[in-house]
Amino acid sequence: MKYTLALLSLLFAFMLSCAPATNVEPEKTQLQIREYQTRTYEVKDPLMVMKAVANVLQDDGYIIKDAEVDLGIISASKEVDIESGWEAFFSVLAFGANARWKKNMIIESTANVSGFGDKVKVRVNFQAKALNNKGEVIEVAQIEEEKFYQDFFAKVDKGIFIQKEEI
Repeated sequence: MKYTLALLSLLFAFMLSCAPATNVEPEKTQLQIREYQTRTYEVKDPLMVMKAVANVLQDDGYIIKDAEVDLGIISASKEVDIESGWEAFFSVLAFGANARWKKNMIIESTANVSGFGDKVKVRVNFQAKALNNKGEVIEVAQIEEEKFYQDFFAKVDKGIFIQKEEI
C-alpha cells in the first residue's frame, strides 16, 4: 500500500510538471499590431516627419534603401551579427563541412508617412530575417514587440522636436 501511494504521488507530480503553462500570451490581432505600429503627430508637414523618421533609422544603423517622397514611403535595412562562437564550434564538431549555425540577422523596415487632416500619421513595421553561415534564410518574422515600436516612436518624437526647434 505504501509503495502504491508513493507511486501515485510520484505520477501525480510528474503529470503536474508536464501540464502546459497557463500564462501563454494570446496571439495579437492585426488591429492590435497596427495600433502600436502607428502614431499620429500634431504636425502639418509630412516631409518634416519623413525626415525625422529617416534620421532615426540612420541613427539606429539602418541603411535607407529607398525613399519615395510623394508616397511617403521609406524602406531601410540593417545587418546584425548574431553568430555565437559556441554554436559554430559545436556545429562544426558535429557536422564538419556541412555545419550550419546562425550567422546574421537582417532587419528590414518600411515606414509610411502620410498627411491626415492637420496631422501626420506614421506607420512603421520591422521584419527580422535570420541567415545561417551559408547565407540561407533560417527564419523570417515580423517584429511584434510593442516595446520595440514604443522605443522607435520615442526617438521619432525627439527627432520631430529637434526639427521643430531647428536645433
